[in-house]
Amino acid sequence: MGSSNFQTKLLGLQSNLLNFAYLLTSNRDDAYDLLQDTTLKALDNEDKYVDNVNFKGWVFTIMRNIFINNYRKVVRSATIIDQTEDLYHLNLPQDSGFETPEGSVAAKEITAAIDSFSDDYRIPFSMHVAGYKYNEIAEKMNLPLGTVKSRIFFARQRLQQTLKDYR
Repeated sequence: MGSSNFQTKLLGLQSNLLNFAYLLTSNRDDAYDLLQDTTLKALDNEDKYVDNVNFKGWVFTIMRNIFINNYRKVVRSATIIDQTEDLYHLNLPQDSGFETPEGSVAAKEITAAIDSFSDDYRIPFSMHVAGYKYNEIAEKMNLPLGTVKSRIFFARQRLQQTLKDYR
């Protein structure tokens, strides 16, 4: 493919690439930056493009890879590494998550309220709170999916009713 043909195809994809970039970033300015990075990278790697390969797919793959690499770079830069002598920051006492002593009492009362449910409601609700998905709970308990959803719904309602004074 000639250089002018390559550039013409690349310019013809700019609106599609911008839409894809916006879909990835959900931010107009970031989408334009990603579009520019992709265009420059495609032009820099023009010699690596093979004629019988899907051009649009090749350019979109470049954009997706740039987005993923940028995301990973941001995550890496946000990671805090304790480089102090004898890991001082890691050994600091951790926050319990409770702002007041009353918070720990409320947590105990919530646990007691959940424990007061019958097994039919307590087990699916506790599994749901622990992060299990509805279909996983249904499989483990050998129940229909709708039954699991309704039991969790009613357990949630009962818990709200029991703890209505804490709002």
